[in-house]
Amino acid sequence: MKKLALGMILATTAAAVFWAAAPEVNRPRIVGLTHIAVRVHDLNTSRHFYGDLLGFQEAFSIDTKHAAVMQGGLAQDQVSAVYFKVNDRQYIVLIPESKPEEQRFADYAIETDNAEALRLYLKSQGYKVPGQPAGKGPTYDLAFHMADPEDTAFEVMQYTPESLSVQSVGKYVSDERVSRRLLHVGIPVSKPETGKLYVDTLGFREFWRTTSPNGDGKLASLSNLKVPAGDDYIEWHISRNPLQPFGQRKGPYHIALEVPDMAKALASLKAKPAFKDYKRELESHVGQNHKWQGNLYDPDGTRVELMEDHTADGLPSPMSWAPLFPPAK
Repeated sequence: MKKLALGMILATTAAAVFWAAAPEVNRPRIVGLTHIAVRVHDLNTSRHFYGDLLGFQEAFSIDTKHAAVMQGGLAQDQVSAVYFKVNDRQYIVLIPESKPEEQRFADYAIETDNAEALRLYLKSQGYKVPGQPAGKGPTYDLAFHMADPEDTAFEVMQYTPESLSVQSVGKYVSDERVSRRLLHVGIPVSKPETGKLYVDTLGFREFWRTTSPNGDGKLASLSNLKVPAGDDYIEWHISRNPLQPFGQRKGPYHIALEVPDMAKALASLKAKPAFKDYKRELESHVGQNHKWQGNLYDPDGTRVELMEDHTADGLPSPMSWAPLFPPAK
């Protein structure tokens, strides 16, 4: 028994080397995920999926002249982004494509309480950030854009009193929506320096990892990391090989929505008139984290994952201590 306990301690210690505690830093808080943006081929078809089937309401749109329109209902050639409201601080954003071969995943956004201070902090740590201060966009939020070492784009944003989101609190939140929470964004990761950005620099906190059920178990395949001051998280899909150029990637990018009861969520979707237009199988299963999850695909193939907020067996999700990346040569 003592040998087993010692072995567990040693394994835990070895796995924690990558996550060595970073020194205290003067970093603004990062409190959650505010949106996931995807490109779409046909805006009306995607509106039917996210609005009529998933039940989210259009809160506002950004027209091609970069002005915001509340509940605008703009046509595809008039709009550059449409915001479907998940809750008062989270959105799924649809961006009409410029050309059919464009990457479907556009970006995701993390929320901070001081966007400009976080830009300056990242700059001080050697990361490439915009040269101009964080500025207000059409939605009146302070924001700047950058990319991680894998070239995955993300936005750092801060809500303001003038924000359309703040001005529309309590509006456009239909009781028909399948989920009340944007749970996580799935992104591909292949480089240790990406881990350094998210963990050492931004302060994300890993709370779960696993190995591939079809792999050799020597390296982790998934890792979940919460934002430093909240419970929203990103999910790393870890690749052992260099990733394709950003515009050619498929697969790992996905939207994850939390549901309290998978059976009820799927039944509500099947009961909607819009379900007759959904031509793919609506499947669900218990995942490696022992939680029920279901998968849908929007008209452009972007995966929308539904996930229960608890494990199916009531026990904690099993944790692997396999290394995230191969040892440095």
